Formats: sequence, C-alpha cells, structure tokens
Amino acid sequence: MIRLALVDDQTIVRQGLRSMLDLAPDIEVVAEADDGLTALQLMGQVQPDVVLLDIRMPRLDGLGLLRRWGAEGWVPPTLILTTFDDDDLLFDCVQAGARGYLLKDVSIEVLLQAVRSVAAGGRWLQPAVTARTIKGLGSLPSPSNSALREDAKLTAKEGEVLRLLAGGYSNKEIAQMLHTTEGTVKSYVSSVLSKLGTRDRTRAVLKALERGLL
Repeated sequence: MIRLALVDDQTIVRQGLRSMLDLAPDIEVVAEADDGLTALQLMGQVQPDVVLLDIRMPRLDGLGLLRRWGAEGWVPPTLILTTFDDDDLLFDCVQAGARGYLLKDVSIEVLLQAVRSVAAGGRWLQPAVTARTIKGLGSLPSPSNSALREDAKLTAKEGEVLRLLAGGYSNKEIAQMLHTTEGTVKSYVSSVLSKLGTRDRTRAVLKALERGLL
C-alpha cells in the first residue's frame, strides 16, 4: 500500500484528489496539509511514501518546503502537482529534490501512474513539460566541445554517477557510495555534463530522462 500525503492550500482540491485517489486499491491518503509549515510538522510523524505537493501556498510554499526538508537532510519522495507551467520552477523543484512534476490538468490515470512510479523510486516529469524544457535546453549556448554527439556513450561508471546525481546526492556522498575520491567523482560528473551537452547537474538529469538514460 502506498501511503500518500496531500499538501495543497485549496480545500476543494484536496477533497477532489482524495476522492479520486481513494478509488485506487493500492493508495491510501494518510495526511493532509494546507501549507508548507503544517506539512513540515506532519511529515516527520507520518513519513509517507509519496507527497503530492502544490507550489503556491501561504506561509511556506512548495519550493520552500522542499528546501527546508533538504536542509534537514530528508526529502520525502515528492511529486509536484501545480497549475504553474514554468521551466524555471521545474528546474528549481528538481534541484531541491522533487522526483516528479505534473500540471493539474493531468488525467487521473496519469496521476496514478506518476504516484506509483515515484513510490517505486522513479521519476515522473509530464511529457509536454519535459519536451518543451529539453527544447529550451537545446537552444542554450554551449562550448562546441560539449555538444552532444551521437557516439558520446556514457560508460558504466558514468551511468552510475548519473543515477546518483538524479537521486540528489552531492559529490562527497557519491564518492562515499562508490568508495572513491571526491576528485574522481568530479571528473565523472564533468564527463557526464560534457557528453550530455549541459552546463549543470539539473539539466543533465532532465536531458538524461528525456533520452531514456534513467
């Protein structure tokens, strides 16, 4: 059973989502919060498998909540559900630890798939958002030696580092997991960014998701 928490400042939205999610035999809504501060207090007690999180909320918004969780050392598997179709917001949320990003016009079928994917340790970015974001990334200026080549295949170790980057781990944490030095990890990260034709970790993860590398 997937234990899910709803965080949205609109009561009618939470009620509607709960009514739909309750129809799924493998999902149970175990907590609700109407703002980030309330969610911050609840999540440590409830520890849900997935948090369905709105962005714009009073007192502490969704992005602020993700960053607070990050500062405390634990970001629960979080799926953003918002009306804001914004690339910068998507980048910020992924960078802060969100594992999925959906718009509120999504169908219940897709929402359930996304919840199950995130609960299983995966990621879920709405295809329309991803396609537009990747297209935007492609228009960003980059050095000629970092352009993605068709033959620029990731090595097994680079693929492992990429998966850990997608998990939000720092270079130091990756080095500990791979039993190597932080300097070696930095070299791997630089190689991954170069092969994917991106300048930072978040864009590398997004491009890797679009290309089916994760």
